[in-house]
Amino acid sequence: MLSIQSPRSVVMIRPHHFSPNADTAQDNSFQANDTSRTAREIAQAAYAEVTRTVEQLEAAGVTVHLFEDETRDSPDSVFPNNWFSTHTGGHIALYPMFAPSRRKERRGDVIELLKQRYRVQDVIDYSGLEYDNVFLEGTGAMVLDHVERVAYAARSNRCNPVALERFCTHFNFEPIVFDAFDAAGQPIYHTNVLMGIGSEICLIGLQTIKDEARRAEIVERLAAGGRRIVDLTHAQIAEFAGNAIELEGRTGKILAISARALRALTPAQRQELEQAVTLLPLEVPTIELAGGSVRCMIAGVHLSPRKPA
Repeated sequence: MLSIQSPRSVVMIRPHHFSPNADTAQDNSFQANDTSRTAREIAQAAYAEVTRTVEQLEAAGVTVHLFEDETRDSPDSVFPNNWFSTHTGGHIALYPMFAPSRRKERRGDVIELLKQRYRVQDVIDYSGLEYDNVFLEGTGAMVLDHVERVAYAARSNRCNPVALERFCTHFNFEPIVFDAFDAAGQPIYHTNVLMGIGSEICLIGLQTIKDEARRAEIVERLAAGGRRIVDLTHAQIAEFAGNAIELEGRTGKILAISARALRALTPAQRQELEQAVTLLPLEVPTIELAGGSVRCMIAGVHLSPRKPA
């Protein structure tokens, strides 16, 4: 039985020439530089982190479709969840990307594999909106509640309300749009940095939502769907504690989360999470230099598998 919220299969990209993307640094305050290592050392470390993450996910019973990226002009290719998403009923969406360098990440071989291994009815391509400077960076810009059919979206350069409305109309989601800010008062570039929805729990940085009425509405909407809220501080958001994803493993639901993020949680928060999921900490410090963490690295597959011939 497919879990609606928690995919059993994922797509990941292993970059051979990873580096933090200068194109995206302007509006991504989570990015960082590491001057202690050479570019080659950083690329090698990122490659190893993806390899180790794949091994840990597979050991937990998650199917990983791993693709290699040997190009040198797609520094953020390790984050495939921004350029495509998959949906029950056999639907795939392709998204318009804000940074020109990120538009090169879209690749046909990923979509072809999904068509071969899963039941795909259609591919809806929004990428042409880039010509109108209209952007919607997939499940980075939106955090989707697949059960309640809600798309939570923080306003940013990467999330245009026109594109969001179009997606929600096509895929039958209710859009809930809000403004979210980091501790310095800067808009948060992707919703999935401050929020992650599981089957029973939701990690969310409520402090980032300054509008009290909107914040209360979001809390009420999550509670109506039966989610228990784990409220994150600004400091925890900065450690990527919101950038986690619930997956279906061999023995039940797991929460894939970076080890750095897990260390930032309080014992009470960890205990709350462990009532719903098995925690799977993943060491990805080099990848996190690019301003994203475990959730960004994983594109969930919400498609029905084809039966073997």
